[in-house]
Amino acid sequence: MTSRRPGRTQARDLERYASLFSSRTQNMRSSPMRDLMALTARPEVISLAGGLPDTSTFPAEDFAKLMSHMAVKATARALQYGPTEGIDEVREAIVRVMAAEGTDVDGDDILVTTGGQQVIDLVCKTLVDPGDVIIAEAPTYPGAVPTFSAYQAEVIQIEMDEDGMRIDVLEETLERLDREGRRPKFIYTIPNFQNPAGVTMSAPRRRRLVDIAHERELLVLEDNPYGLLRYEGEPLPSLYAMDGGEFVIYLGTFSKILSPGVRVGWAAAPRPVLQRMNIGKASADLCSSTLTQLFVAEYFAAGQWEAYMDELRALYRGRRDVLLESLAKHLPAEASWTRPEGGLFIWATLPDGLDTTDLLAKALSRNVAFVPGRAAFLDGRGGTSMRLNFSGVDEDRLREGVRRIGEVVHEQLDLLGSLTGRRPGAIPRPSERATGAEPRVDPALADVLHLPRREDDASRRSSS
Repeated sequence: MTSRRPGRTQARDLERYASLFSSRTQNMRSSPMRDLMALTARPEVISLAGGLPDTSTFPAEDFAKLMSHMAVKATARALQYGPTEGIDEVREAIVRVMAAEGTDVDGDDILVTTGGQQVIDLVCKTLVDPGDVIIAEAPTYPGAVPTFSAYQAEVIQIEMDEDGMRIDVLEETLERLDREGRRPKFIYTIPNFQNPAGVTMSAPRRRRLVDIAHERELLVLEDNPYGLLRYEGEPLPSLYAMDGGEFVIYLGTFSKILSPGVRVGWAAAPRPVLQRMNIGKASADLCSSTLTQLFVAEYFAAGQWEAYMDELRALYRGRRDVLLESLAKHLPAEASWTRPEGGLFIWATLPDGLDTTDLLAKALSRNVAFVPGRAAFLDGRGGTSMRLNFSGVDEDRLREGVRRIGEVVHEQLDLLGSLTGRRPGAIPRPSERATGAEPRVDPALADVLHLPRREDDASRRSSS
């Protein structure tokens, strides 16, 4: 590798090239998960940060058999370019996966992508000009934030509660935008086991959201990576199924139900939108990997995927429960968190006075990581919250990771108490309730009805 010239500095390099950068780079943000990858790849670090499925659960012998079978019958094809919209066998597999969730789709309405992340990028590339409005949940998927920022969108975030996005607040926001003469390009939502909040949008709110899309002719981007990872409760219909394919763009991925390493996702969308997305994809990568698409096709043709999903659900359900138990054991009584019915994440909120961005640096010194809450907002909110993943590490490491986080939290609370003369109170803040967080209840007090305190004027202003 060529050595760096003496006397050169990073600041000097930036100065030399700054005039060449496009204006959009000023708005680009780095993904917090990507930033942590180098650190969390170290074996001594317990990472509760990334949305990592446990790929060690996939049998090595099955992988070898599938790859060998593919090599025998399709080596030349696997090593060749494929159609931009994806190979037919994968689109057929996608039709089966969506049908397992009760969603019917025509294979011609599917675009195969390089992971689900590319769908978000292509939707923005197709629809968004600088300054256009996107509506998203608050909090929202941290990986979408850099994409929205890169396309210079104005993102308006709608608060959530235990039933998902507040549709009443959404309608108020749309009315205000109407008065200002602005029309959102799309509404972005993760209705099932939302990332990062873990909550699920209720059936009435889904119905009303689809009705709004039809009434106002607004597009909705439904991000559904976790729909098949339900551990309890009854499945709810997808927005795409309720809509009939007119205004909802469906985002799916094999990253969470098979492997993120295959980098295969998909979009199902109205055909005029899909055609433009297809053109945008061709200009970005020509096509997704034919090699990994054929692997996905072979896997679903083998007919064992539903049994594998049963194994994953059982494994992740147990890990979710361990994380919930560990939070109750190690976090202070002032903390609160969500209890997801599925998916991969829990959203935990700490007492006022703590900042999880600062807390992360201290946690990393103890070799444990999480995603700070600010990464899920575009306006600086989320400072006391964190996203915790429970799928990527085993139960013993989950317990140890939360124990270390708990140590850091208690140390910071003690420090805060010594500086202020008091430790923060035990009543959850209004913003915690807004994301579905529930205060911990002692079993001995299970029959006690806990009433929320009335918000003072300052609290109402800060949560609006």
